[in-house]
Amino acid sequence: MNADRTVLTDEMGARVVPLCPGQVTDPGCTAVDNRLCLEGVLWRFRTGTPWRDLPPHFGRWTRAVTRFRRGTQANLCERIVHE
Repeated sequence: MNADRTVLTDEMGARVVPLCPGQVTDPGCTAVDNRLCLEGVLWRFRTGTPWRDLPPHFGRWTRAVTRFRRGTQANLCERIVHE
């Protein structure tokens, strides 16, 4: 992925990614790349495009939607702000 097109710096990624659902200790499937998925969600909201138009390098759009919904249910945005 082109680093010039990402939003998260390495420092931000190191602080935010551990808060995302899909960790090894979470029930269910473990995420392959939490940071990449988060970048995909941020790209989608930054561009305003439909989920189905998420570029393939972010992974399957259906996974991004699922991860976004799980993050929403887990109050991820609120946790990030308070971190």
